[in-house]
Amino acid sequence: MPASTPGFPSEGRHRRPALFSPETMDHQAGALDPAEVAEAAHQTAAVIVGTGRAARDPEVTARLVALVEELGLDTLAELWADRPGRSLPGALWRLYALREWVRRDPREASSDYAAGIRFADVPHVVAGVAEPPGPDELRDLTDAILTGVFEGDLAIALERAGAFCRVVSAGRAALADERDVDDPADATRRTRRAAALLTTGEDLERCARLWRAGNLS
Repeated sequence: MPASTPGFPSEGRHRRPALFSPETMDHQAGALDPAEVAEAAHQTAAVIVGTGRAARDPEVTARLVALVEELGLDTLAELWADRPGRSLPGALWRLYALREWVRRDPREASSDYAAGIRFADVPHVVAGVAEPPGPDELRDLTDAILTGVFEGDLAIALERAGAFCRVVSAGRAALADERDVDDPADATRRTRRAAALLTTGEDLERCARLWRAGNLS
């Protein structure tokens, strides 16, 4: 089972609510062949996005934004983490993993982001983080991005997430350069994470274009 998505470490298990019963999830994870698992991933992603966008209900949106708290990140990983980054389930997985990373390590997130702003000023504007971009502001941003998936323009939400990834990636690369002499191993780790996160940002931006063309599934 995937433990993380590129650039966003995850950990821990959480309870599963009635939205997906344990029996349903166990069947999806273990009893289906790979083609059926892939179909289930795309179907559940479409249902969740479609339900949220059709409901026009702030309570439904709030529950969907906080889906990790209900289902657990591992459950979403079982559903979506193996899907391509340029697909609806792949995009949802990255958005939820992004939100969870910021919630679990807001200091690192804000440090990485702040370090990247001067190297990625245009993505910083697109991301739309409130100033100054501290831990609370980044938590608000990731909530706003997921809210935008279910209310408003989904493509804009994906573009904001992609831009956010670009700024954080630039910050990680800058911090890696600063650490290269004193701690080359840490510098290498930061560089790899920066590259992985840049790929994630590019995938999310591509998903935005696919959504606008009616081809994101």
